[in-house]
Amino acid sequence: MLGIIFQLALSWLIIWVFEKGNLDVLGFRPTKGRLIDFIIFLMVTGFLCSTGFLLRMYFGKEEWEVNPALTSSLILNGLWWNIKSVLFEELTFRGVLLYILIRKIGPLKAILVSSVAFGVYHWFSQGSFGNPMGMLMTFFLTGTMGLLFAYGYAKTFSLYITCAIHLGWNFTQGFIFSSGSIGKGIFIQSGPPPEVDVSFFIYALVVFFPMVSTLVVDFLLIRRKKQVAPVNAR
Repeated sequence: MLGIIFQLALSWLIIWVFEKGNLDVLGFRPTKGRLIDFIIFLMVTGFLCSTGFLLRMYFGKEEWEVNPALTSSLILNGLWWNIKSVLFEELTFRGVLLYILIRKIGPLKAILVSSVAFGVYHWFSQGSFGNPMGMLMTFFLTGTMGLLFAYGYAKTFSLYITCAIHLGWNFTQGFIFSSGSIGKGIFIQSGPPPEVDVSFFIYALVVFFPMVSTLVVDFLLIRRKKQVAPVNAR
Protein backbone atom coordinates (compact mmCIF):
# COMPACT_ATOMS: atom_id res chain seq x y z
CA MET A 1 0.00 0.00 0.00
CA LEU A 2 2.87 2.36 0.80
CA GLY A 3 4.26 1.70 -2.68
CA ILE A 4 1.00 2.83 -4.32
CA ILE A 5 0.89 5.95 -2.14
CA PHE A 6 4.48 6.73 -3.15
CA GLN A 7 3.60 6.25 -6.83
CA LEU A 8 0.64 8.61 -6.52
CA ALA A 9 2.81 11.20 -4.79
CA LEU A 10 5.48 10.85 -7.48
CA SER A 11 2.81 11.05 -10.20
CA TRP A 12 1.50 14.28 -8.69
CA LEU A 13 5.00 15.73 -8.57
CA ILE A 14 5.71 14.80 -12.21
CA ILE A 15 2.45 16.20 -13.57
CA TRP A 16 2.88 19.39 -11.53
CA VAL A 17 6.45 19.93 -12.74
CA PHE A 18 5.72 19.28 -16.42
CA GLU A 19 2.12 20.49 -16.77
CA LYS A 20 1.38 22.40 -13.57
CA GLY A 21 -1.50 19.94 -13.19
CA ASN A 22 -2.83 17.44 -10.70
CA LEU A 23 -3.95 13.82 -10.50
CA ASP A 24 -7.24 14.55 -12.28
CA VAL A 25 -5.37 13.50 -15.45
CA LEU A 26 -5.60 9.89 -14.18
CA GLY A 27 -9.38 10.00 -14.39
CA PHE A 28 -9.78 8.35 -11.00
CA ARG A 29 -12.80 10.39 -9.97
CA PRO A 30 -15.68 7.86 -9.84
CA THR A 31 -18.69 8.45 -12.04
CA LYS A 32 -21.58 6.19 -12.95
CA GLY A 33 -20.25 5.75 -16.49
CA ARG A 34 -16.73 4.90 -15.35
CA LEU A 35 -17.96 2.36 -12.80
CA ILE A 36 -20.19 0.70 -15.40
CA ASP A 37 -17.25 0.58 -17.82
CA PHE A 38 -15.07 -0.99 -15.14
CA ILE A 39 -17.59 -3.76 -14.43
CA ILE A 40 -18.23 -4.49 -18.11
CA PHE A 41 -14.57 -4.65 -19.15
CA LEU A 42 -13.64 -6.65 -16.04
CA MET A 43 -16.30 -9.28 -16.71
CA VAL A 44 -15.74 -9.46 -20.47
CA THR A 45 -11.98 -9.81 -20.10
CA GLY A 46 -12.27 -12.36 -17.30
CA PHE A 47 -14.61 -14.50 -19.39
CA LEU A 48 -12.45 -14.33 -22.52
CA CYS A 49 -9.33 -15.17 -20.53
CA SER A 50 -11.07 -18.20 -19.00
CA THR A 51 -11.89 -19.61 -22.46
CA GLY A 52 -8.28 -20.75 -22.76
CA PHE A 53 -8.67 -22.99 -19.73
CA LEU A 54 -12.07 -24.21 -20.90
CA LEU A 55 -10.52 -25.16 -24.24
CA ARG A 56 -7.71 -26.96 -22.44
CA MET A 57 -10.30 -28.94 -20.49
CA TYR A 58 -12.18 -29.86 -23.65
CA PHE A 59 -9.35 -30.60 -26.08
CA GLY A 60 -6.56 -31.35 -23.63
CA LYS A 61 -8.72 -33.43 -21.28
CA GLU A 62 -7.41 -31.49 -18.31
CA GLU A 63 -9.31 -31.83 -15.05
CA TRP A 64 -9.59 -28.98 -12.57
CA GLU A 65 -10.98 -28.81 -9.06
CA VAL A 66 -11.54 -26.24 -6.37
CA ASN A 67 -8.41 -25.73 -4.31
CA PRO A 68 -9.00 -27.71 -1.08
CA ALA A 69 -6.98 -25.09 0.81
CA LEU A 70 -9.20 -22.26 -0.45
CA THR A 71 -10.29 -19.78 2.21
CA SER A 72 -11.85 -16.33 2.16
CA SER A 73 -8.51 -14.96 3.38
CA LEU A 74 -6.70 -16.59 0.45
CA ILE A 75 -9.16 -15.05 -2.01
CA LEU A 76 -8.85 -11.57 -0.47
CA ASN A 77 -5.06 -11.79 -0.41
CA GLY A 78 -4.99 -12.96 -4.05
CA LEU A 79 -7.34 -10.17 -5.11
CA TRP A 80 -5.37 -7.53 -3.22
CA TRP A 81 -2.05 -8.75 -4.63
CA ASN A 82 -3.43 -8.48 -8.17
CA ILE A 83 -4.95 -5.04 -7.53
CA LYS A 84 -1.59 -3.74 -6.26
CA SER A 85 0.24 -5.27 -9.21
CA VAL A 86 -2.19 -3.77 -11.73
CA LEU A 87 -2.12 -0.33 -10.10
CA PHE A 88 1.69 -0.34 -10.07
CA GLU A 89 1.91 -1.10 -13.79
CA GLU A 90 -0.94 1.21 -14.79
CA LEU A 91 0.42 4.16 -12.84
CA THR A 92 3.85 3.50 -14.34
CA PHE A 93 2.96 2.95 -17.99
CA ARG A 94 -0.49 4.54 -18.47
CA GLY A 95 -0.50 7.25 -15.84
CA VAL A 96 0.86 10.77 -15.97
CA LEU A 97 3.77 9.77 -18.20
CA LEU A 98 1.42 8.63 -20.96
CA TYR A 99 -0.65 11.78 -20.49
CA ILE A 100 2.45 13.94 -20.92
CA LEU A 101 3.56 11.94 -23.96
CA ILE A 102 0.15 12.38 -25.58
CA ARG A 103 0.37 16.13 -25.01
CA LYS A 104 3.95 16.35 -26.32
CA ILE A 105 4.10 13.92 -29.27
CA GLY A 106 0.49 12.99 -30.01
CA PRO A 107 -1.62 9.94 -29.11
CA LEU A 108 -0.33 7.50 -31.77
CA LYS A 109 3.36 7.89 -30.96
CA ALA A 110 2.61 8.00 -27.25
CA ILE A 111 0.67 4.72 -27.43
CA LEU A 112 3.54 3.06 -29.30
CA VAL A 113 6.15 4.29 -26.81
CA SER A 114 4.04 3.12 -23.88
CA SER A 115 3.49 -0.34 -25.36
CA VAL A 116 7.18 -0.80 -26.20
CA ALA A 117 8.17 0.17 -22.66
CA PHE A 118 5.54 -2.21 -21.28
CA GLY A 119 6.90 -5.08 -23.36
CA VAL A 120 10.52 -4.41 -22.40
CA TYR A 121 9.57 -4.17 -18.71
CA HIS A 122 8.15 -7.70 -18.84
CA TRP A 123 11.49 -9.09 -20.03
CA PHE A 124 12.63 -8.51 -16.47
CA SER A 125 9.40 -8.99 -14.50
CA GLN A 126 8.79 -12.37 -16.18
CA GLY A 127 12.44 -13.43 -16.21
CA SER A 128 12.80 -13.88 -19.97
CA PHE A 129 15.76 -11.50 -20.42
CA GLY A 130 18.70 -13.35 -21.99
CA ASN A 131 16.49 -15.90 -23.77
CA PRO A 132 15.99 -14.53 -27.32
CA MET A 133 12.89 -16.60 -28.11
CA GLY A 134 11.42 -15.93 -24.69
CA MET A 135 12.13 -12.22 -25.05
CA LEU A 136 10.47 -12.15 -28.47
CA MET A 137 7.33 -13.90 -27.25
CA THR A 138 7.15 -11.84 -24.07
CA PHE A 139 7.58 -8.58 -25.98
CA PHE A 140 4.97 -9.54 -28.57
CA LEU A 141 2.34 -10.68 -26.07
CA THR A 142 2.75 -8.02 -23.40
CA GLY A 143 3.55 -5.26 -25.88
CA THR A 144 0.34 -6.01 -27.77
CA MET A 145 -1.67 -5.91 -24.57
CA GLY A 146 0.13 -2.66 -23.79
CA LEU A 147 -1.22 -1.22 -27.04
CA LEU A 148 -4.76 -2.03 -25.91
CA PHE A 149 -4.22 -0.56 -22.44
CA ALA A 150 -2.66 2.64 -23.80
CA TYR A 151 -5.43 3.01 -26.39
CA GLY A 152 -8.01 2.66 -23.62
CA TYR A 153 -6.42 5.50 -21.68
CA ALA A 154 -5.93 7.70 -24.75
CA LYS A 155 -9.60 7.25 -25.66
CA THR A 156 -11.03 7.99 -22.22
CA PHE A 157 -8.24 9.76 -20.29
CA SER A 158 -9.16 7.54 -17.37
CA LEU A 159 -7.56 4.42 -15.88
CA TYR A 160 -10.88 2.69 -15.16
CA ILE A 161 -11.06 0.70 -18.41
CA THR A 162 -7.35 -0.10 -18.52
CA CYS A 163 -7.35 -1.28 -14.89
CA ALA A 164 -10.48 -3.37 -15.54
CA ILE A 165 -8.96 -5.16 -18.54
CA HIS A 166 -5.62 -5.62 -16.81
CA LEU A 167 -7.18 -6.92 -13.58
CA GLY A 168 -9.67 -9.13 -15.42
CA TRP A 169 -6.85 -10.86 -17.30
CA ASN A 170 -4.31 -11.12 -14.47
CA PHE A 171 -6.75 -12.22 -11.77
CA THR A 172 -8.45 -14.81 -13.97
CA GLN A 173 -5.28 -16.34 -15.32
CA GLY A 174 -3.01 -15.88 -12.34
CA PHE A 175 -5.34 -16.57 -9.42
CA ILE A 176 -8.64 -18.10 -10.49
CA PHE A 177 -6.75 -20.68 -12.55
CA SER A 178 -3.53 -20.64 -10.49
CA SER A 179 -1.19 -19.79 -13.38
CA GLY A 180 0.51 -16.83 -11.78
CA SER A 181 3.52 -16.27 -9.56
CA ILE A 182 1.73 -16.30 -6.20
CA GLY A 183 0.92 -20.00 -6.04
CA LYS A 184 -2.36 -21.87 -5.91
CA GLY A 185 -5.56 -19.89 -6.23
CA ILE A 186 -9.19 -20.87 -6.65
CA PHE A 187 -8.94 -23.74 -9.16
CA ILE A 188 -6.06 -26.21 -9.44
CA GLN A 189 -5.42 -29.12 -11.78
CA SER A 190 -6.54 -32.45 -10.34
CA GLY A 191 -3.41 -34.16 -11.58
CA PRO A 192 -0.66 -33.87 -14.15
CA PRO A 193 -2.00 -32.80 -17.56
CA PRO A 194 -2.60 -35.81 -19.82
CA GLU A 195 -0.70 -36.23 -23.06
CA VAL A 196 -3.02 -35.77 -26.02
CA ASP A 197 -2.49 -35.42 -29.76
CA VAL A 198 -4.20 -32.43 -31.35
CA SER A 199 -3.93 -30.72 -34.71
CA PHE A 200 -1.91 -27.55 -35.12
CA PHE A 201 -5.17 -25.64 -35.56
CA ILE A 202 -6.50 -26.86 -32.22
CA TYR A 203 -3.18 -26.10 -30.54
CA ALA A 204 -3.17 -22.55 -31.95
CA LEU A 205 -6.82 -22.13 -30.95
CA VAL A 206 -6.12 -23.10 -27.35
CA VAL A 207 -3.00 -20.97 -27.10
CA PHE A 208 -4.01 -17.81 -28.95
CA PHE A 209 -7.81 -17.57 -28.85
CA PRO A 210 -8.07 -16.08 -25.33
CA MET A 211 -5.66 -13.22 -26.00
CA VAL A 212 -6.75 -12.54 -29.58
CA SER A 213 -10.42 -12.49 -28.59
CA THR A 214 -9.65 -10.22 -25.64
CA LEU A 215 -7.72 -7.80 -27.85
CA VAL A 216 -10.42 -7.74 -30.55
CA VAL A 217 -13.49 -7.54 -28.32
CA ASP A 218 -12.06 -4.99 -25.89
CA PHE A 219 -10.68 -2.90 -28.76
CA LEU A 220 -14.09 -2.80 -30.43
CA LEU A 221 -15.76 -1.87 -27.15
CA ILE A 222 -13.25 0.92 -26.55
CA ARG A 223 -13.58 2.18 -30.12
CA ARG A 224 -17.31 2.63 -29.57
CA LYS A 225 -16.63 4.93 -26.65
CA LYS A 226 -16.85 8.65 -27.31
CA GLN A 227 -13.43 10.30 -27.48
CA VAL A 228 -12.84 12.23 -24.28
CA ALA A 229 -10.89 15.45 -24.44
CA PRO A 230 -7.70 15.49 -22.35
CA VAL A 231 -7.96 17.11 -18.96
CA ASN A 232 -6.65 20.64 -19.07
CA ALA A 233 -3.77 20.18 -16.71
CA ARG A 234 -2.80 23.83 -16.60
